[in-house]
Amino acid sequence: MNPIAIFHEHPDWFRPLFAELDRRGVPYVRLDAASHHYDPTERAVPYALVFNRASPSAYLRGHRQSTFYTLQWLRHLERLGVPVVNGTSAYQMDISKAVQLDVFETLGLPYPATRVANSAGAVAAAADGLRFPVLVKANVGGSGAGIERFDDAAALAAATDAGAIDCGPDGVALVQEMAPLRDGHITRVEVLDGRFLYAINVFPAPDSVFNLCPADVCQTTDGRALSRSACALDAPKTGLRVERAEPPADIIAQVERIARHVRLDVGGIEFLVDDRDGRHYFYDINALSNFVADASRVVGFDPHERLVDYLLARIARDRPAAGPPRRPVPGTTAPAGVR
Repeated sequence: MNPIAIFHEHPDWFRPLFAELDRRGVPYVRLDAASHHYDPTERAVPYALVFNRASPSAYLRGHRQSTFYTLQWLRHLERLGVPVVNGTSAYQMDISKAVQLDVFETLGLPYPATRVANSAGAVAAAADGLRFPVLVKANVGGSGAGIERFDDAAALAAATDAGAIDCGPDGVALVQEMAPLRDGHITRVEVLDGRFLYAINVFPAPDSVFNLCPADVCQTTDGRALSRSACALDAPKTGLRVERAEPPADIIAQVERIARHVRLDVGGIEFLVDDRDGRHYFYDINALSNFVADASRVVGFDPHERLVDYLLARIARDRPAAGPPRRPVPGTTAPAGVR
């Protein structure tokens, strides 16, 4: 079998995945998303499947070039008929919170009142009509990157005047109402093959604005420390607490609708319950899912085992017909096996 290609730029986040692949003897290669090239004229690549683990937050680690390059390479792979996990549809959604809002709107699902601005100078005006406090989020985020809380219009205007608004790599920002959390937590639902895998409640620290990555959670709700072997080594101690969650069936169905709509193979979808009205609101779709630390203790099983099962099943399911795929002529239907 040709190897699985794991396309990533963070040095530590995926060690549990590599360990599970090693344990099973599954051949794989690591591709550095921060230093990569391809030939548009090639007709095949030496991989059984490509697993896209590129992160929207790469620019925070000096790898800004990987963010939009990844989208081009994924399109190239899909043109060749290479099986891709979290391909262009999921990744394009992952690198734009504005696109995520359109997904929620298209599906008729609830999300916090939000405005989108294309410059820092437009942020204060965009907040007109929203309830404070508000969060200003960089459109290209990842792990809570570029999120700031403002408690009133004066504070937001002062930050705008001072040039303190971070609009991220594409110069676009979201201004979003920040709801008081019912029971003090948000809920993250993980999906695999677009279906429910598990859910956790995450209790942010009191001063948090959702700068969280559940893989970096360091203790359970009863205070027991979690092993950090499955966490990013450079992650700060966040003060987050976590517990297994059992969302209602209707919310799970909505999560799976989102996953199908954006072709999210593996990832996390987050929602909160607004304590003012008791309703749930979706606010994030994350295609770069780092499973919760010590998952066996928290959710009762190791998600990486099921993830590798899925990768192997995708190879068997999506294996192209013998011979290199033919390049479709623009405007015509692609030949069988080219997706």
